[in-house]
Amino acid sequence: MRIKFQVPSHKLQASRKRGGLLLATCCLLLALLAACGGPSGPQIEIENAWARPSPKMAGAGAAYMVIKNNGGEADKLLSGETPAAEVVELHESYMDENQVMHMRAVEGGYIEVPAHGQVELKPGGYHVMLIKLVEPLEAGKTVPLTLHFEKSGQIEVQVPVSEGPPQ
Repeated sequence: MRIKFQVPSHKLQASRKRGGLLLATCCLLLALLAACGGPSGPQIEIENAWARPSPKMAGAGAAYMVIKNNGGEADKLLSGETPAAEVVELHESYMDENQVMHMRAVEGGYIEVPAHGQVELKPGGYHVMLIKLVEPLEAGKTVPLTLHFEKSGQIEVQVPVSEGPPQ
């Protein structure tokens, strides 16, 4: 003996509506989670890069910039390289107890770039030191610079040589 069930059409339509509503709700939740989560790692951007012209006999120069991190995780600038100099170091300027300004390699050998923050490399502070220049840095020219970050890897920057930061 066989029992046959028949669902009334109004209940079948209600069930389909609930299924469609459930599917739409799931899609909306997935879209919201994707928008909220986003990339959690660092998102490094370099802005306003520039280098001062160097005197003809100078063996060194410096590059400055703003390093922004729009991501949710800190990163570290570890080093750099350029065909314009034999050596690239991360330096900071500091004032000694006699009010004399000096430069030194950054403590720890890196510059921390906080999550959702920025670090400004500027005269009198952090900077990328270009040592043993291949040729003098001349105003109007551009120096290619590769920055090495712990998590973001290599970032190529074109650094214009000028008397001051870009406006």
